[in-house]
Amino acid sequence: MTILHNAFAQDNVAVVTGAASGIGLAAARKFASFGMSVVLVDLDGEKLGAAQSEIAALAKNGNEQIVSIPTDVSKLDELEALERAVIQRFGRVHVLMNNAGVQPGSAMFGPQANWDKVFGVNLMGVVNGSRVFGSGMLAHGEHGLIINTGSKQGITTPPGDPAYNVSKAGVKAFTEALQYELRNTPNGNVSAHLLIPGFVFTGLTANGRTEKPSGAWTPEQTVDFMIDSIGNGDFYILCPDGEVNRKTDEKRILWAASDIVENRPPLSRWHEAYSDDFKSFLNS
Repeated sequence: MTILHNAFAQDNVAVVTGAASGIGLAAARKFASFGMSVVLVDLDGEKLGAAQSEIAALAKNGNEQIVSIPTDVSKLDELEALERAVIQRFGRVHVLMNNAGVQPGSAMFGPQANWDKVFGVNLMGVVNGSRVFGSGMLAHGEHGLIINTGSKQGITTPPGDPAYNVSKAGVKAFTEALQYELRNTPNGNVSAHLLIPGFVFTGLTANGRTEKPSGAWTPEQTVDFMIDSIGNGDFYILCPDGEVNRKTDEKRILWAASDIVENRPPLSRWHEAYSDDFKSFLNS
């Protein structure tokens, strides 16, 4: 039985970044199904307009309840303008989902623009979004949630896309610090949660494919798992998928942390001298 967090109440207000597609769009659908007012945030374009039309059609009061506000979350002034617009329209915010993310690919000594874009959206969009909206959410005194989308790549940091890994590792560290701050704040009406998706079939992960791989979850499955996990009081929302169960994720995470404890080379899971040891550990 799903326990629904009090913030997901009818007529409460949710703000979702990266809402034009993928997990963000699925979350907006879910929040609208609860009778919430929803602000869809993404870059301006046809996809954002289509998302608003779709979600408004699901809402009891249509476009009175569902709005879209084009915003580049990598820019602090645009996030501040977003917060002012939301407060002017709805008065307060109960759920903030900092979900916007990009993955243009990066190489250690590759183009600076890729690093700047990934850090600006994936990390500073989360940091600044939480800081801009958080004080107002605390001030109104009602139940609130800040949900930040991280990644397993920010925990096990596999080789291949260092800028993305660093950005998501930063989201993890920031959200942990945020929740510490919130749980030690008088009233304690707002909590933070780290969404850690598994393999989800979205525009970010499709890589040209048009059909969902059998092992991938849908964005809707991911959001349902998120809602259940928040209802259970989980901070770390570690999502499985069709290929990787929780036990496997836990062993990968433990091995990565043990690189420090055991004084192994970094990323030893991919080091030829330790790869067999890792496979034995994974299968034990």
